Amino acid sequence: MRRLFPVTDETAAPAPGGASGEEGVGREWGLAELAAAYAYPEPGAGGPLPWLRANMVSTLDGAAQHDGRSQPISSATDMRIFGTLRALADVVVVGAETVRQEGYRPARARAEFAAMREAAGQAPAPAIAVVTASLDLDFSLPLFTSPLVPTLVLTGAAAAADRVATAEKAGARVVTAGDGIGVDPARAVQALAALGHTRLLTEGGPRLLGQLVAAGVLDELCLTVSPMLTAGGAQRIAGGPAVTVPRRFALVSMLEEDGFLFTRYGRS
Repeated sequence: MRRLFPVTDETAAPAPGGASGEEGVGREWGLAELAAAYAYPEPGAGGPLPWLRANMVSTLDGAAQHDGRSQPISSATDMRIFGTLRALADVVVVGAETVRQEGYRPARARAEFAAMREAAGQAPAPAIAVVTASLDLDFSLPLFTSPLVPTLVLTGAAAAADRVATAEKAGARVVTAGDGIGVDPARAVQALAALGHTRLLTEGGPRLLGQLVAAGVLDELCLTVSPMLTAGGAQRIAGGPAVTVPRRFALVSMLEEDGFLFTRYGRS
């Protein structure tokens, strides 16, 4: 992997024949280096504030999935970054449709990040927070019955009482983040922060990311650009109604490996 941006003395392209022109160029980065490259902002004088980042992958022609899943357009390095971003987060926020499609399981504790998480005062693994209006989920799955950290279910105050009871019986913690049936994105961020979860990560899906963008609560986007073309009618990384004025983000960093671009954009 090599860093393309910001430009440093390690940004030079590899020399002919595959040799690295500078130390640190064209080699596999260690997990500690990835963690440093993707570190959350340091808390200010008033203490930590919630910071919501998204991690998504897209093909060159804008597809966020192939055959309904993101794995076919990903890579081994993309999955290493995926794991690192999870290891840095307090909580992973995900939409119910993505839970169903991707077969979500509880986040696992990783020995490589155990000391870092303990030093940061974090649980051994991030909690998973599922955003759902209907609570139409299979609460017999391990995501709800046997997570290392109890799974959160974010829903509205008008959610069906029997589904709430089913979720709680399975071991999930139901968190109200909206006055009606659905979830208000700003309320969701506030509710998670109130539980001590200020390092927030969302992995979509596109509908949820679109809602977060529209609400103006997304602080950062980590986007992997996959060097693939799929055509078809796959979703983009964000769906739903368009915002009135496009949100402007600034490029923070860009890494490259095997044609994949690993970009990081922050709210400008």
